[in-house]
Amino acid sequence: MLTMTSALDRAERQYADRIAVVDLERNFSWAEHIQRIRRASGLFAGLGIEAGQRFGIICENSYRYMELLHAGYWCGVIPVPINHRLAPPEIRHILDDADCKYLFLGKDYLGVPASDDVAPWKERTVYVGPRLDQCDYPQYEELIDKAADVGPVNSGDDDLALLLYTGGTTGKSKGVRLSHKNLTSNGLQVHMAMGVRTDDRYLHAAPMFHAADLLGTAYTLCGGAHAFLPVFSGEDSLRLLQEYEITVTMLAPTMIIVMLQEPEFDSFNLSKFRLLFYGSSPMAAEWVQRSIERFEGTEIQQGYGLTETSPILTTLDPIDHTDAVRSGNTDILRAAGRPVAGVDLRIMDDDGNEVPKGEPGEVVVRGPNVTEGYLNRPDENETAFRDGWFFTGDFGRVDEKGLLFLLDRKKDMVITGGENVYTSEVEAVLYQHADVHEAAVIGIPDEKYGEALFAVVVPAPGKILKSKDIIEHCRGKIGGYKIPRLMDFIEEMPKSAMGKILKTDLRDIYSNREQD
Repeated sequence: MLTMTSALDRAERQYADRIAVVDLERNFSWAEHIQRIRRASGLFAGLGIEAGQRFGIICENSYRYMELLHAGYWCGVIPVPINHRLAPPEIRHILDDADCKYLFLGKDYLGVPASDDVAPWKERTVYVGPRLDQCDYPQYEELIDKAADVGPVNSGDDDLALLLYTGGTTGKSKGVRLSHKNLTSNGLQVHMAMGVRTDDRYLHAAPMFHAADLLGTAYTLCGGAHAFLPVFSGEDSLRLLQEYEITVTMLAPTMIIVMLQEPEFDSFNLSKFRLLFYGSSPMAAEWVQRSIERFEGTEIQQGYGLTETSPILTTLDPIDHTDAVRSGNTDILRAAGRPVAGVDLRIMDDDGNEVPKGEPGEVVVRGPNVTEGYLNRPDENETAFRDGWFFTGDFGRVDEKGLLFLLDRKKDMVITGGENVYTSEVEAVLYQHADVHEAAVIGIPDEKYGEALFAVVVPAPGKILKSKDIIEHCRGKIGGYKIPRLMDFIEEMPKSAMGKILKTDLRDIYSNREQD
């Protein structure tokens, strides 16, 4: 069966004595982990949460977070991980939209029900973490001790397993319905693409409310071990890589850069660290090279995916990274890679026709890892899911070697004076300036051209940039109509939990600002 229930049952039967969890509190074998999952399932039953009903989680990364997810898969209750950075009204929207019966909170988020928006869940809240001497809510560890063992339900491949909410960058967050088949299929696809091994130790460094954390599914399928980084910092990441003897993790480029800039980087023993998987955005060639040099003996691999695809669609393999750095031809590092097994990927025009190879269009995919649709969003489902294909909203092209190059989000493309400008192309040029640390290009309303390009730039530490420096740098590298004439220089970009620059926030800031 392509179900997470079956996968967990298999882990118990085949990997009972192998390590499932590596943690400072204690390690757990797969037999011990599944036993706690049985008890957590009994905990749900004791609270009156039935199969098919949902519960919310706002918690730091931890083995208890994984237990809640796995217990949901085990007994048919649906986990709803929630971004802890959201404001109370945004949390309320998710709790209402998903019809969550209970809310499970980590220690740092116990104040959430104090807000008026989340107050209706105050009597339906459980604290998740080590035992506290004093707590206003029932404690997970006490409840799990008293709970009865519950056996696995007979889940079907197409049964709902997980509700993950997108970041809400285009409005209110959308609930993505991920089935058991979606999760296990991508786990198998990632297993093949990343060369997952039974003796791997995978560090959950990406926030566990984020789709990127689902890479961990591959390690559950093969009986690998899981470890958890509660809150990201460069030093803590390096320390856990060393102490837990981590072999694989997934990081956003911004996280990697922070780690590489740690003053004590060379003091950590990372000899067990065999694969660094990065995603959410491409990484500049110079940082790829630094990663290969500093993470000595560690292979580098990129992935592209979406919440709707559970999440991985394509990977750019380690050999592509090393060949690019060795040859000096780093253009391939801008690629998102090749589709994983089982994913059909096409580039289509606005009429739904496949475009010739090398031509730009919308990235459209189908496969067993692709969701059937959003929760309570019939209009958006009709637009995004057509004739068995998912229209991703990303613009890209596929070259003669079958490599996907992403050009932009459909909503990020700027039409200025009738010309289509892919902002990622402009940003790539801006990043070539030695004094540019980060850059984002957006479109803002313009009476003459409809939209005008606007660049937001974070200068490198200690550097001062002016508009004329950027304009002069771009001349000769891109067409004149692609060069931003309007820009601002700031100290820090607004970012998501995965370190992705939030262009929606930038548009809100600059679209209504008076320009010189």
